Amino acid sequence: MIEAQGLTKRYGPTLAVDALSFDVRPGAVTGFLGPNGSGKSTTMRMIMGLDRPDAGQARIGGRAYDELRWPMREVGALLEARTFHPGRSAASHLSALAAAGGIARSRVGEVLDQVGLTAVAGRRAGTFSLGMAQRLGIAGALLGDPDVLLFDEPVNGLDPEGVRWIRELMKSLAGEGRTVLLSSHLISEMALTADHLVVIGQGRLLADTSVRELTVQGRSLEEAFFALTGDSADYRGVSS
Repeated sequence: MIEAQGLTKRYGPTLAVDALSFDVRPGAVTGFLGPNGSGKSTTMRMIMGLDRPDAGQARIGGRAYDELRWPMREVGALLEARTFHPGRSAASHLSALAAAGGIARSRVGEVLDQVGLTAVAGRRAGTFSLGMAQRLGIAGALLGDPDVLLFDEPVNGLDPEGVRWIRELMKSLAGEGRTVLLSSHLISEMALTADHLVVIGQGRLLADTSVRELTVQGRSLEEAFFALTGDSADYRGVSS
């Protein structure tokens, strides 16, 4: 379980996250929605201990990230696609992560197969397309077989088949009882993937509810999102 309690973060005069509180519970895909610049990535970085909040706290299984004894076995995250040395192969990159996290080497082959990169395991990661880099990042998140997972825009760079693959992967992970927090700008795709939604705008909580409750009276998720945020950008994306 992820708990965000009163998270606040400023960058100089800019208030990026404003007293934000929500929980992400196991057994469901929680979609994290908001216009560009609404504070989604900053919030996820604070949960992962990469940014220190000016106020409030984030807990994973009741503890801050830096209090976790074996963090890669407890929480996995994809926050940026290309967080690897471009000269290393996909297998070497994951092997290094496994060694650092005290994870069995056998998991490298398992996650490469899970994300569909076995055929290019020996290829330099720097030559990967954005979609392949996303898959490698997902493999890294899954490496420690953690119960808590965070994914920031994992469908970026994926073709329609890849987007559908992400959808099924997120659902299967939640179906195993894991805690899954997923951000995406593809709202129509989120309608097919998420069970619960946390919607923010200008760093503040706008909605913490189920997809069903947010789309009452025949409204589409895009219409509900616009009503909450006033953002008229095209968030339709791939949904088939």
